Amino acid sequence: MPYPEMMIAPMREDLRRIGFQELRTAPEVDSALAEERRTTLLVVNSMCGCAAGAARPAIGMSLQHQHKPEVLLTVFAGQDLDATERAREYIVGYPPSSPSIALFRGGELVWMLERHQVQGRFPEQISAELRHAYDEYCST
Repeated sequence: MPYPEMMIAPMREDLRRIGFQELRTAPEVDSALAEERRTTLLVVNSMCGCAAGAARPAIGMSLQHQHKPEVLLTVFAGQDLDATERAREYIVGYPPSSPSIALFRGGELVWMLERHQVQGRFPEQISAELRHAYDEYCST
C-alpha cells in the first residue's frame, strides 16, 4: 500500500526542484518516452535510504557536469505503480530495481545503474559514474 503523499512529497521534490518531470501515470510515461530521441535520463525514485542518501544527491551533483542529458524524467516506485510498471517496460534487459537510473539515446537504453550499484556507495562515486556515462552518450 502506498505511503501517504505527505511523507513522499519531499522525496518527489528532490528531483523536481532540479528539473525532472515527474510521470505519475502510464500514459504520461508513454507520452514522454515513446517517441523521444534526445538523450533522456529516467530515474526510478524510491523512498529507501540509498535513494535519499546516495542516488538523489548523486543525480543532482552529476547534472552540474558539462555534458548531461537533454530530458530528465522520473517515476516513483511503490507510489505511482502504473507509471513505474510502464517505465520499466522501456528498461529492456534489466529486472525491476529501485532506485535505478536509466540513460536513453535515440530512444534506446544505452546505460543503466541498478539498486545494487547504488547501495553502500557515496554520492560522489555514483555521480562520477553518471558523469562518465554523460561524457560517452550526451557529448555529441
